[in-house]
Amino acid sequence: MFKLIGVIAGYYFLGFFGGLLGLLVGAFFDRVRAYGSGAVNPLRNAIRKTVFLETVFISMGKLAKADSHVSQDEIAHVELFMQKLGMTAAHRAQAIALFKRGAEPAFDIEPTIKKFMLICGNTKDLKQILLVYLIVTALADGHLHPAEEALLTDIAGYLGYDSATFKQLMDMVMNQSRFAGGQANSVTELNDAYKALGVTQDSTDQEIKRAYRKLISQYHPDKLMGQGVPEDMIAMATEQAKEIQLAYDIIKKNRDV
Repeated sequence: MFKLIGVIAGYYFLGFFGGLLGLLVGAFFDRVRAYGSGAVNPLRNAIRKTVFLETVFISMGKLAKADSHVSQDEIAHVELFMQKLGMTAAHRAQAIALFKRGAEPAFDIEPTIKKFMLICGNTKDLKQILLVYLIVTALADGHLHPAEEALLTDIAGYLGYDSATFKQLMDMVMNQSRFAGGQANSVTELNDAYKALGVTQDSTDQEIKRAYRKLISQYHPDKLMGQGVPEDMIAMATEQAKEIQLAYDIIKKNRDV
């Protein structure tokens, strides 16, 4: 949008070269609008990637230790998580060290989240992506331990989520996970699909479309990388987008959306 305005204004006032300048300036503002004010600085983007990676794996360690015991299943899940993401050897070693730090009994997660907020807090959608990653991790063993839920609630609070907004996000992610691998229970899949998009059967077609498009936009690979999500962690967002797409397809089969 800003590119078009820039080209028209630049050409009107300064001719051809003004139009070219307007295109560049407009592209700058379009990028800010899409990704947040920090996304246009490559150095800043690299710092955000480092902090995001650090926060994810420290928090995963803290989640694993939430019930006072890090099980072999939880360790195996983290290893599978890294393998699924296709992480580089350097990132794997860093991630393991961060996980162990977060799993230390006396570790306080609040300073880690505050650091994340300082570096990444003004970047659109990145806070929610972090929280979604952690919810998916907590659900990996098929159930959510009360201590894990309490920790996630605390983290959400540090990220600026009130309890109602966090509960809604948790409900959406839990229902999205039921579509993992393209499978869903035929008896409950329609109700789950509505919950996965954060809408209800009473929502209008336009409300459903808006909810779907907003969620899909949040998981777009280019958008996430522009905001500071490391490239080898984009795969999980892609899987989440597939679950959202399947939920939306199920709704479309049952109503003319």
